[in-house]
Amino acid sequence: MSEYQHHRLRRFVSDLANLLDSQPDEATVLQQGSAWLGELIRHDDWLDEAYTQPHPDHYQQYLLYADAQQRFSVVSFVWGPGQQTPIHDHRVWGLIGMLRGAEISQSWQPGPHGLQPEGAPVRLNPGDVEAVSPTVGDIHRVSNAYDDRVSISIHVYGANIGAVKRAVYSEDGSEKQFISGYSNRYLPNIWDLSHE
Repeated sequence: MSEYQHHRLRRFVSDLANLLDSQPDEATVLQQGSAWLGELIRHDDWLDEAYTQPHPDHYQQYLLYADAQQRFSVVSFVWGPGQQTPIHDHRVWGLIGMLRGAEISQSWQPGPHGLQPEGAPVRLNPGDVEAVSPTVGDIHRVSNAYDDRVSISIHVYGANIGAVKRAVYSEDGSEKQFISGYSNRYLPNIWDLSHE
């Protein structure tokens, strides 16, 4: 696609920044943010191809936008066939919107002998949005629902998620801290209005 519809992402990040300016509670952020993210992923004409590329060995985490005050970030997760995360947490609120393909999210919770699955796995299809946070449930493992194609989801977090110290977990409950960083060195230019 020669002309990406960057106004969609620009509107999303502007709306979310304006909402956060009013210092709303988390429930409001998750509710309103879910609606706006749902509208963003309803269209598949705005994400530059550079931020849709899989890696043969592991998922990719491309930063699309980071708020100047690091109050939130927007990331594209690109899953190669059959790829998955370890069990991990976020330690901030987050929204996951499915753009292409599908993914499976399995929540985990502490149990008497380590971690145990919590509820049935949730499948996200294009247009679906799910929330995570220490308040509503924060530990999960995510995998591409397909073994033969790429899936892409758009994640929004209540921090610069690539710089947050968080943890991956073994099923025995032991944890290892990590900072994820990002797969890309450059951001998409959503601010060029010369073609609009």
